[in-house]
Amino acid sequence: MPSQELHVVTGAFGYIGKYIATQLLNEGRQVRTLTNSVSRASPFGGMVKAYPFNFDAPEKLVESLRGATTFYNTYWVRFNYKSTFSHSMAVENTLKLIQAARQAGIQRFVHISITNPSEDSPLEYFSGKAILERALMESGLSYAILRPTVVFGKEDVLVNNIAWALRHLPIFGVFGDGQYKLQPVYVGDLATLAVEQGARRDNCVVDAIGPETFTYSELVRTIGALIGARRPIVSVPPWFGYVVGSGISRLHGDVFITRPEIDGLMQGLLCTNSPPAGTTRLTDWVRANGATLGVKYASELARRRNRTSAYESL
Repeated sequence: MPSQELHVVTGAFGYIGKYIATQLLNEGRQVRTLTNSVSRASPFGGMVKAYPFNFDAPEKLVESLRGATTFYNTYWVRFNYKSTFSHSMAVENTLKLIQAARQAGIQRFVHISITNPSEDSPLEYFSGKAILERALMESGLSYAILRPTVVFGKEDVLVNNIAWALRHLPIFGVFGDGQYKLQPVYVGDLATLAVEQGARRDNCVVDAIGPETFTYSELVRTIGALIGARRPIVSVPPWFGYVVGSGISRLHGDVFITRPEIDGLMQGLLCTNSPPAGTTRLTDWVRANGATLGVKYASELARRRNRTSAYESL
């Protein structure tokens, strides 16, 4: 029976993991989560039992996966932050997850990666993701690697904060010419793809991109028009855009944008030539959520400092 099949999702009380867990529960699956926030308010009541990651206790990590058929890995960090967390730490910990999954007898490993990963990339986000893809491919586990670009949804940070800037700043500066492209994917579509791939056993790599392609300037202009916050869009040198972003970071006690994120955008790494894997259009979603999108600043660090409140209330 489906209800007897156990699936493990990382970060089910957070963002992408929550959507994957929701879909699994709707299909009658049992769901367990691994998380750094075992005390965070659960959107599922008592339906999803939370276990700590136990990266420093491998035997406990393995036990938390015992009995599960499928593992969905969303664990990662967006940027390096002081000595608190880093891409290198995330790579090391994810390698432990892959090893634990093998030892626990996991039958399918669904891994969230990024478009255009490369071990030769000077950007740790993309090189780290490539290292993990290779490790998973060599692990002997049945795998599906999903490569999204920008993921949007109501708990999102990046798209929300573009809208926030449009609402609160007199002009919006784009880095360089703003002609580099993005293919945003809706978090619900990514979750659907993950669950579909979790039911399969053939190894695959999928570019999890949405149905619309924007230049960065077009994306900003479109969001501004749809939320009723049209602003002049001006080209600025990347260093100047980073300085302005750093000021916003200090204002909110957060990291608004990093220099590696600017470099990744401008190198066109968030765009591929693959067919879309999602069907939800960003324009339709922004139109439906325009009354609230960007009204409140979304803080990445606030979510990491506050490990008890639900994401929506932060």
